[in-house]
Amino acid sequence: MNETMTTELHDAVVVGGGAAGLNAALVLGRARRRVAVVDAGEPRNAPAAHMQGFLSRDGMPPAALLAVGREEVARYGVDLIDGRVEHIEPAASEETGYVVHLAGGPVLHARRVVVATGLRDGLPELPGLAERWGRDVLHCPYCHAWEVRDRPLGVLGTGPGAVNQALLLRQWSADVVLLAHTLELTGAERERLAARGVRVVEGRIVRLVSDDGRLRGVELVNGQVVPREAVFVFPQPVPRDALLFGLDCARDDNGWVTTDRTGRTSVPGVWAVGNVADPRAQVVTAAGMGAAAAFALDHDLVAEEIDRAVAEHRASGAALPA
Repeated sequence: MNETMTTELHDAVVVGGGAAGLNAALVLGRARRRVAVVDAGEPRNAPAAHMQGFLSRDGMPPAALLAVGREEVARYGVDLIDGRVEHIEPAASEETGYVVHLAGGPVLHARRVVVATGLRDGLPELPGLAERWGRDVLHCPYCHAWEVRDRPLGVLGTGPGAVNQALLLRQWSADVVLLAHTLELTGAERERLAARGVRVVEGRIVRLVSDDGRLRGVELVNGQVVPREAVFVFPQPVPRDALLFGLDCARDDNGWVTTDRTGRTSVPGVWAVGNVADPRAQVVTAAGMGAAAAFALDHDLVAEEIDRAVAEHRASGAALPA
């Protein structure tokens, strides 16, 4: 595994070694670009035992996917650097592009930058929840509901997305309960839930009850424990986007970085892919975003190289072709 640090100019530095970042590096490495991937080793899906919905990789442990990905990109000469990027700044020369500062002092020089730093899930502060996160406290029905199908499921009413989550989960289990907690349900919402066969349990949630390493139920303020084998919660996605806004990349009205379809930001030479730009992106989606960014980035570099070659050709006094 190539984990060397070098001061030579990279065509691209990819910040983040998840599916999005590694797939970008893979495509760029195959395009014979000089690439470095800097990864802090904090993948969002680390608590999950397996990932689903990725063709040919369904059920694979997330860590195994990343290990295979690192081996693949290393075959193409990509530098893999374990570390944390503290900030990125434009270089003094436009041709150099950007200076990428790593924690502890090292710097990398890059013509282009791909930020694939992901997000963190802001979880409700309920006792017992964080300990079961990614095991039997889950968030994405399409990622996890098959594994808990036909079991007693609960949805925690900690945010406005809980109602739709409960309505959706009904297709995986006939026993779905919405624990209202602090939600004030409208009449229309209650009607939809009842029509779908989702039971509503009123009362504030006190804690999640576990025993022998398994979730047993949800305790309410009145002391009642609602037996559930798995519960779903809608976390607050918090993008790890400080590097992007340190570069003054534009945001949308919700505060997320804006990009075009290839992940290109408002700042020339900077791409953002994966969950740092799209909270809904699953692993397979993030990998595709990384590939799309790599294609666009390489075309961008080629255009710059052609312009430079034409300028040098003219400066040399060479005759123009007839």
